[in-house]
Amino acid sequence: MRSEFQELWRFRELLFAMVERELKIRYKNSVLGFVWSLLMPLATILVMWLVFKVFLRNDTPNFSAYVLAAYLPYQFIQLAVLDSAQSVLISLPVVKKVYFPREILPLASVISNFIHLLLSLPIFFIFLFVIYATYGFEVSPFTWRMLFLPVLLVITFMLTAGMAFIISALNVFYEDVKYAVSLLLYIFFFLTPVMYFSENVFYALKDKPYGMLLYNLYHANPMAMLVTAYKKTLVPMGKIDPGGGEGLIPMLPMNWPMFGVTVAITLAFFFGGYALFNRMKWRFVERP
Repeated sequence: MRSEFQELWRFRELLFAMVERELKIRYKNSVLGFVWSLLMPLATILVMWLVFKVFLRNDTPNFSAYVLAAYLPYQFIQLAVLDSAQSVLISLPVVKKVYFPREILPLASVISNFIHLLLSLPIFFIFLFVIYATYGFEVSPFTWRMLFLPVLLVITFMLTAGMAFIISALNVFYEDVKYAVSLLLYIFFFLTPVMYFSENVFYALKDKPYGMLLYNLYHANPMAMLVTAYKKTLVPMGKIDPGGGEGLIPMLPMNWPMFGVTVAITLAFFFGGYALFNRMKWRFVERP
């Protein structure tokens, strides 16, 4: 695998060029350009705020900030994986004629979407500052916890890249993969605490038989643990409304053992996915 990384580094200029091409194609003939990438999460936050705060009467302070902190990384994972699924297949005519490290194709899709995530973070911080200045937090949202953000970004990128390697390679030979992945990402959106909190799951399961086992299994989904970590890193840990008429309760501290499991799963996806991709990439030219 070391030789593959070295070969990829040799072709880094091609990778950068393909990332630039991905970004230009996305906003070709678009007046608003990058703004479109922000409209979806902001529109989603507005709808969720109306549903949960106005209609369902969720009393969690600064609810929209928590949701946006989780939605941005989840949106990155979703878009990057779906874009990369087709990356090798649509480039097969070039793959059959010109040599270059094939992993550049899914990586270009992941990196271009990762750039969008990085560009959306300043918008999030402005959003956070406006809420802080208007409504106030119990403590300032801009604390030392934000120093953990680069670690979360690296883990998120590696997890997404690992999934992209696997899915893009399999989709060359089994085109049902992209449809299955799209369905799974839709399902996992509801199984991941984006629009709610992991505390909701904890208090729903704590008195059930094997409740804590089920709670830990829930967080074995690395996306669930990651979006929870983003919430606890980017927004002050205050009180939330778990539902059921219990009133506001304190957020739980970070589950570091389960976060360690998430890191282990991420490394397995990244290196395992890269190894699988490298085993399959020589067969891409056999695809009719």
